[in-house]
Amino acid sequence: MLKRINWRPVFKCFAWIVCLAGIVVLMSFVDAKKKTVVCTKVKILIPGADNFIEREEVDAILKHSQGSLVGRNLAAINLQHIEKSLIENPYIASATVFADMNGVIQIEVKQRQPVLRVINSAGQDYYIDSNGLKMPVSPNFTANVLAANGSIMEHFSGKVDTLITKLAVDLYKVALYVKKDTLWDAQIEQLFVDNAKDIEMIPRLGNQRIILGSADSLETKMRNLRAFYKKAMPKVGWNTYKTINVKYTNQIVCEKNKIDSLTGEVIKESVPGNKVKQENKTVDSVVRREIEMDIAAEQQTAGSTGAANNKKQKVKTDTRKNN
Repeated sequence: MLKRINWRPVFKCFAWIVCLAGIVVLMSFVDAKKKTVVCTKVKILIPGADNFIEREEVDAILKHSQGSLVGRNLAAINLQHIEKSLIENPYIASATVFADMNGVIQIEVKQRQPVLRVINSAGQDYYIDSNGLKMPVSPNFTANVLAANGSIMEHFSGKVDTLITKLAVDLYKVALYVKKDTLWDAQIEQLFVDNAKDIEMIPRLGNQRIILGSADSLETKMRNLRAFYKKAMPKVGWNTYKTINVKYTNQIVCEKNKIDSLTGEVIKESVPGNKVKQENKTVDSVVRREIEMDIAAEQQTAGSTGAANNKKQKVKTDTRKNN
């Protein structure tokens, strides 16, 4: 009778019961230990170069949320409530709070990363962060990001909020694209929305307006603009054109600057958005170097392709001779 019993499933079931019982005992031990452990220290970590929020502000949030933490039992401290209180701050994207068995409460705060500063038609001033959310400007810190102004109707309630209009979403997409590209990050310093709701990019180098239109087919438009920068601008000069219009896919329309008949120099006109143009030799060199590197890489690729094609043709010719 005993020989017919399959003991393997029985032992497996017994092992699972022992493991579960061990976990329950361990958890009860940790819970009992937690009730006796006292908070000895609070460690606050705020990574990143931006300083929208300081340690003193985090301390103030902790004190308002839970009172003084050091000296209290960990069991009496609501860590989840601390996280919730921290996330309510408009400059904090996320917060992680936990305590170890030595009584140290660890707090890591991740700040929101702005990519664009907007001044709308009503004069409201706010940021758009990397997640596409509106956030307030800070009295303590100014982020070094693109600025956008002009005919922008996107309202700001003063709290973290999502984007409503397509134009605001387009501005956010353009700002993200510019930030991720070395050339455009060095070259583009402002976005302006004209009365026709077209987005214009104001460059650091050159006295022209780049009419982008919308963010539709953004990759194609910026690729065409990059090709224009590499092939046309070094030949005609950076101040030849008044506007460079890339709003139409696979087409670039340019308008030349007016030339003073007496001096032969370009007649400078005011740039939209009350922007004061400033000469920046560092930016000039960065933009030119990026374009030169692009041209060199393109030539190297073309050279490698040509060499490979010549090698194939030679192989074919040798094969025909052998035949």
